[in-house]
Amino acid sequence: MRVIDGFGLHVSNLAALSDCLQAVSRSDCVRLVDGFRLPRCQLEHEPVVDGDARSAAIAAASVIAKVTRDRYMCRADQLYPGWGFAGNVGYSTPDHREAILARGISRLHRRSFASVAYSQLELDDGAYSERAA
Repeated sequence: MRVIDGFGLHVSNLAALSDCLQAVSRSDCVRLVDGFRLPRCQLEHEPVVDGDARSAAIAAASVIAKVTRDRYMCRADQLYPGWGFAGNVGYSTPDHREAILARGISRLHRRSFASVAYSQLELDDGAYSERAA
């Protein structure tokens, strides 16, 4: 979370995607990226706007990413019980907001996230719970 809090979600996502593309890429392939050019990627790649609707490969990668994230959140639920990560998988559901109100935010929650949910809860940077740390 420190990288995301320090650089923002979009910049962090592009950096991670660039690193992954460089790690798994082969020289004899076309590299498609969903929506955005990767500024720090040295490999030739093609951004495809609305890629998951226009490319079967990008759509498959999106499904794999979502399933992987959901599995991660299920493991996070065991490490940080009480926030319901297995059920909400990190999305701002009413139950998740209620858990944040009751427990504060965990170490897993982003501090820089300027969401409506966080602002409605009037949380500050010191509001995370040490109980699950």
